[in-house]
Amino acid sequence: MSDVLSIAPRKPLLEVRNLVTEFPLRKGVFTAVKDLSFSIEAGKTLCVVGESGSGKSVTARSILQIVDAPGRIASGSILLNQADGSSIDLARLNPRGKQIRDIRGRDIAMIFQEPMSSLSPVHTVGDQIMEALRLHMNMSKAAAREEAVNLLRQVEIPNPNQAVDRYAFQYSGGMRQRAMIAMALACKPKLLIADEPTTALDVTTQAEILDLIARLQKSTGMAVLFITHDMGVVAQIADNVLVMHHGVAKEYGTVEQIFHSPQDPYTKMLIGSVLKLEQKAEIRLKRPPLDTTAKPILEVRNLVQHFGPVKALNDVSISLLPGETLGIVGESGSGKTTMGRAIMRLYDPTGGEMLYRKADGNVIDLAKIKGEELKAARRELRMVFQDPFGSLNPRMTVAQVIGEPLLVNGIARGKELDERVCHLMEQVGLDPAGRERYPHAFSGGQRQRIGIARAITLKPRIIVADEATSALDVSVRFQVLDLLMRLQDELKLAYIFISHDIGVIRYMCDRVGVMYRGQLVEVGEAEKVCTAPDHPYTQALLSAIPRPDPRDRDRSRRFRYTETTPIKNGSSAR
Repeated sequence: MSDVLSIAPRKPLLEVRNLVTEFPLRKGVFTAVKDLSFSIEAGKTLCVVGESGSGKSVTARSILQIVDAPGRIASGSILLNQADGSSIDLARLNPRGKQIRDIRGRDIAMIFQEPMSSLSPVHTVGDQIMEALRLHMNMSKAAAREEAVNLLRQVEIPNPNQAVDRYAFQYSGGMRQRAMIAMALACKPKLLIADEPTTALDVTTQAEILDLIARLQKSTGMAVLFITHDMGVVAQIADNVLVMHHGVAKEYGTVEQIFHSPQDPYTKMLIGSVLKLEQKAEIRLKRPPLDTTAKPILEVRNLVQHFGPVKALNDVSISLLPGETLGIVGESGSGKTTMGRAIMRLYDPTGGEMLYRKADGNVIDLAKIKGEELKAARRELRMVFQDPFGSLNPRMTVAQVIGEPLLVNGIARGKELDERVCHLMEQVGLDPAGRERYPHAFSGGQRQRIGIARAITLKPRIIVADEATSALDVSVRFQVLDLLMRLQDELKLAYIFISHDIGVIRYMCDRVGVMYRGQLVEVGEAEKVCTAPDHPYTQALLSAIPRPDPRDRDRSRRFRYTETTPIKNGSSAR
């Protein structure tokens, strides 16, 4: 690998040299970070990219000496260079000592992926910011409160004078992440470490958070170490990029080098996976066109779903053709998941009809059926959930998880059940030899395949996939999407595919419906909606997606949707 200082001739703010971080296990030692070297200059952004398990987060935690026990830094140095020319080797400091505690928050601050686990539920957001200010800056209580309000205003939290006295659970996801940033920036750190801070956010909120970090970076001159697996984000914000895989640096260089002349096969694969999502899937392009004259397999008419005063679905109407993949896209709280769950009758709809056409041509209203009729319909409509771990019973073997629907419905048992489980595992690309293992022994992508195998066990006709690939790494995402399309052709399935990722929708869907605050604002061919949408909300959604090309950083195209935004081209959504 090239010399660590080749990018930066002057002394960087932080220099990591030959870092090794280990976790002692019963059967030896697991090395999470192997001989890693990189540097970060003041005012610059270094993005660390790689898939789950590549060692990104362990690297960040090593810098602040907050590696989870029993993990420890085994060797190497982490030099924080001071303004007076001296250096502190953070790797040599006692993880519980005063010196490193003084550096945390004051010189180096960190924002985590999940703000709810980092913010105290029993203290107000203001109190938590004030604590950092009083600890590191020796401020009086009144001055600290004034500064906390000012920080909340800086990160664009509405009504900061009132918001300062609220608790974390009273904030939305995007606001919690802003509050975390306000807290991290309270002491004007020289380096901000951001560990996947936008992964759980919608694209519009993500775009605002990235803009906010860039703006604060410009005004304060701080350096940013940004950990992500989203190559689009990397292209938009990075100066330099470090690509990691299994604890090893695969490639390290400027953002231009990494995107436009990558050297390592792993880097090429990561970038290729992202660019693949910019177009339709090959499987889809080879299919004959859908028969649009066929009678819909499902017709949702004027569907309404209220939770108390909240109108989660407001007069939604949409149809699904046999063999079609219908994408439903929108931000958190738009009603996508509620719609999927209402169709599955996990919720009882407040009003409207959901007309399902059975194989024999008879039509039933899913909104009204009960008992045995509902049980029979649920065999033909199945669901794949977002979190493959949360939806699998940890106390059941994979064979039990996949075979349960067959057993419960009295379809197969004994040897026949085992044979069918093996066949199902082969269908989704899993080795049947692992069927007696438990879900925790499988990776995220494998667990999602187990969830899909369970969903197709009863040969359904419709599958509702709720964010089925959002928790997966980009390379695994393709494998799962391609698997779903292959199964669709084999089993003649119709899909309702719920996602907030326009790339995924473009890749595999025939048509797409766009949801905003419980209403469908636009429905059309996937290609048309993803490239030239009519409704201003869809236009705003597309404008916020980070382009996977560092040469295309034109932020002026982005705009926020408000209810009063005029519709371009004079057209309106149905």
